[in-house]
Amino acid sequence: METLLGSYWFYITTILMAIGLWGMLAKRNLMKKLIGMNIFQTAIILFYITGSSKIGATVPIYDPEIGVANPALYHNPLPHVLMLTAIVVAVATSGVTLALMLMIYRRYHTLDEREIMKRMHE
Repeated sequence: METLLGSYWFYITTILMAIGLWGMLAKRNLMKKLIGMNIFQTAIILFYITGSSKIGATVPIYDPEIGVANPALYHNPLPHVLMLTAIVVAVATSGVTLALMLMIYRRYHTLDEREIMKRMHE
């Protein structure tokens, strides 16, 4: 029972991933697909951050009281740095996607992918 309660972040991220994936695959509106993609990206970032945290660990700066004998008592900063990079990539991806959707809307006057495909073939 303690294992199930201790892994609630895993369940939250799994649910967010499922919602994001459903939004990207099931919706036909491009804006809804973008929202689904952002939810999915956020779930991935949350998964990595919560998976790399340690209870009772300290920042990765040398502490004479702990020493270097037990590196498990220090946080690993690499996953946090990589997820900071992932956040920057997610913001850039969203910005480019919004610009492309604006151009698509100006040309086709809709964001529904079926209507866009229909008008492209005309």
